[in-house]
Amino acid sequence: MIDITAAVQEPAIKFTPPSWLSNAHVQSILPTLRVRRPLLQRRAQALLDCTQEHILDCGDGVRLLGHHSAHAESAGSERKLAVLLHGWEGSSDSMYVLSLASHLFARGCDIFRLNLRDHGSSHHLNRDLFHSCRLLEVVGAVRRIQQMFPQQPLTLAGFSLGGNFALRVAARAPEAGIELEQAVGICPLLRPHATMNVLETGAYIYRKYFINKWKSSLRIKQQLFPDLYDFRSILALDSIKAMTELLIKRFSEFRDLDTYLHAYAITGTALATLQVPSHILFALDDPIVPAQDLSDVARSKHLQITAVARGGHCGFMERFNSASWADQQVARLMRLTAPETRQTAA
Repeated sequence: MIDITAAVQEPAIKFTPPSWLSNAHVQSILPTLRVRRPLLQRRAQALLDCTQEHILDCGDGVRLLGHHSAHAESAGSERKLAVLLHGWEGSSDSMYVLSLASHLFARGCDIFRLNLRDHGSSHHLNRDLFHSCRLLEVVGAVRRIQQMFPQQPLTLAGFSLGGNFALRVAARAPEAGIELEQAVGICPLLRPHATMNVLETGAYIYRKYFINKWKSSLRIKQQLFPDLYDFRSILALDSIKAMTELLIKRFSEFRDLDTYLHAYAITGTALATLQVPSHILFALDDPIVPAQDLSDVARSKHLQITAVARGGHCGFMERFNSASWADQQVARLMRLTAPETRQTAA
């Protein structure tokens, strides 16, 4: 198992936010505020201007929605491609996804922002509900993306639940015929039992945020498929655990809640067989994913864990409108150079 203290604040990758951004809740909440979106839209404009929508055939009749942004000279090239995964109840347009995407795109990388099932505007694509164990369809989506762009070295990166998916896909990649250059999980969900307990008993603002977004998603699904779903009893609840338990009982193949939560944990031996170079970027003050669970992630020569003291949950903000520390670290791991450096070299 991994010694957390051995990964904290290595000098080359130290993250020291200004005092007004040092609080874990500020780091977690500030990046999601709507007031940031117009600023981020401007920063991401070049990326958004060339974005094309794709509906991917992921096998077994499953379709997932994604958005591809490519540089004009990318056709047939070996330009790097990053596939980005959002967190639970986020989307390909979540601000943290757009921030990383625009940062990588400005450094010459093509981007594919993938929506998990029933996220973004994709509820109509599949009749069955999303749950966090639908790994095979994400594997299928990444394999399809690689088939579409076979010459481009592919990096998979995700946030929170998306980081959990990214690392699980990396563990499955060789047997699935996927060639990944690397995978990165930013504050990945480690032990679902622990995070559910935090959301149930911790700061109310996070529980309310996720419940409201989840209920909105369920209402959309119910409206699209009224013959399949009547969520009235679930929508009446105000507990993530109770809602999950009832949904698992009525609409999944899992025996019970514990079985379901264990099935997508990346603690224990889940990542022991990794053959793809993989990275976890983590803040020890994360208020949603308990840091102590890092010690129960299987040690692998292919897994590097970088933990810093501050950063909140997927925050890592140094300024109000700039690339986050995590954005910069993903670019560093991909060996992408700043725009002015590339122009000078050219």
